[in-house]
Amino acid sequence: MVGIGKLLIVTGIVLIAVGVLLQFAGRVPWLGRLPGDIYVQREHFSFYFPLTTSVLISIVLTVLLWLLRR
Repeated sequence: MVGIGKLLIVTGIVLIAVGVLLQFAGRVPWLGRLPGDIYVQREHFSFYFPLTTSVLISIVLTVLLWLLRR
């Protein structure tokens, strides 16, 4: 039961951190508008895929998790 308790605590902390990041993500003006993000706008249709933003976030999270595991 101790292992499950620790897992729940860590999961809760991660969820809180993600929630805080989502609250402040709209205040970062360049996030989601990086060169390489795909945006297609046509009549009655628009498509947006934040490719560069996704890669950047993935790299940052990979480095953070690598540092935490060390």
